[in-house]
Amino acid sequence: MGKGRSESGLKGEKAARKSHEIPGGPSRGSVTKRSLANATSRAKHRVRIIGGQWKRTPLPVADSPGLRPTPDRVRETLFNWIEHLVPALDSVRGLDFFAGTGALGFELASRGARQVTLIENNRALVEQLSQTRRKLAADQVEIVAGDALAAAGRWPDASFEIIFIDPPFDSLLLMPALAAAARLITPGGLIYAESGAALDATILQRHRLQIVRTARAGRVHCCLLVPYSA
Repeated sequence: MGKGRSESGLKGEKAARKSHEIPGGPSRGSVTKRSLANATSRAKHRVRIIGGQWKRTPLPVADSPGLRPTPDRVRETLFNWIEHLVPALDSVRGLDFFAGTGALGFELASRGARQVTLIENNRALVEQLSQTRRKLAADQVEIVAGDALAAAGRWPDASFEIIFIDPPFDSLLLMPALAAAARLITPGGLIYAESGAALDATILQRHRLQIVRTARAGRVHCCLLVPYSA
């Protein structure tokens, strides 16, 4: 026999490794880990809106401690998940607890959400978000300067259909933010969270949340959560 596999066999294996589809149904999805890890490493200095009316618009990335924009490739996966579960975004109200560059919130607004609120406590980043809002004439985007958890108290229960939670990994903000989001999310709404470790399903159950999609990009764990039905 020959020393190696046939050329066609090698091509088939490469294609199989390259393609790792996200299931369309309610089961958890996954994406190619290598491609997401590479995207994460490239995202530090560049990020852009990838869909909707402001597609390809670059967003400035400040040199700020703890700032870790969600990479384009990860957001593409996330919004594939969202648009499968919520085909019409025009009635959606969105909230981004830790906005940073605004990549998640402006992406949601670009794709048609009727209202998006960005919360950020870094003054330089707030000014940057305001500049982006003016540049895009994004009147449906509200920017709130201040502490995210304190700001969460201003809204009544079930105020948002989509909530993003992406705090600095070295903070202790993730679980308090999830608890606040569990109150603010509408029945059937979606909560997206990024963390440095996989979320504990038992802890999520305490907040009546369950995971419906997961992915991983290097040390970044991404998941989409929904509230338990009553």
